[in-house]
Amino acid sequence: MKHENHNPTGAFKVRGGLNLVARLSDDERRRGVITASTGNHGQSIALACQRETVPCTIVVPTGNNPEKNAAISGYGASLVERGKDFDEAREYIEAVQASAGLRYIHSANEPDLIAGVATYAVEIFEDLPDADVIIVPIGGGSGACGCVLVRTFTGSRAKVIGVQAERADAFTRSWRTGERVTAESANTFAEGMATRVAFDLPYSILREQLDDMVTLNEDELAEGVRMALRTTHNLAEGAGAASLAAAAKLGSSLAGKKVVCVMSGANMDQRRLADLIASSLSGM
Repeated sequence: MKHENHNPTGAFKVRGGLNLVARLSDDERRRGVITASTGNHGQSIALACQRETVPCTIVVPTGNNPEKNAAISGYGASLVERGKDFDEAREYIEAVQASAGLRYIHSANEPDLIAGVATYAVEIFEDLPDADVIIVPIGGGSGACGCVLVRTFTGSRAKVIGVQAERADAFTRSWRTGERVTAESANTFAEGMATRVAFDLPYSILREQLDDMVTLNEDELAEGVRMALRTTHNLAEGAGAASLAAAAKLGSSLAGKKVVCVMSGANMDQRRLADLIASSLSGM
């Protein structure tokens, strides 16, 4: 397991936020930044802006994970709720950010974000240069981009496999067919993967360099969270446990191989966690 869940914000995204905000121009720092998030990306930008004293606004979907909202606010960012899901929050910003005069930070179409999160892939290949497979969840795709870029840079022969929720599989369908699709909804409890589109920069990288995709239904994602608790004694949110669930689904095809599962985040809503555990215990 690559335990990105132990980072300061509880997720891998902090690496990208710190790198991008540190590289803002003086003008951008004065104007402040705005971004859309379901939580982990927002926390990363909020923390980085707090450290760099940059004004920060995070737009989240209405009804977003309350614990992620609290963490964002705790880092001093202004929190705004707009839209039914991440993509509607993102579209709201894209409609108003020019008039607001803020530096819009896209959650994936940012080279400095991808460079920052790629540092976890550097750590993987430094520790396990002979890794055969890396399994990584895909929402916006920055983490998977980091993995394939570092894999190529190091000359590794490891295969990089992405994971998505069946209910939020726009990237998977786009990657498999070569035709970009937009889904009508992204109704999955794994909000870290709940996107309805494939973003330009990650798609251009992953279309050429990603080796395979796995999709998981909601029951499989839920079992991934429970599996993480049982087998690693770590709390993982839905997206964070997706790689472990995918490895279980791939089963015998991974036999004899050195497999790295990226546990990308730990910011699970405790009410959701209680439901997942209760539903498992009720069947015993």
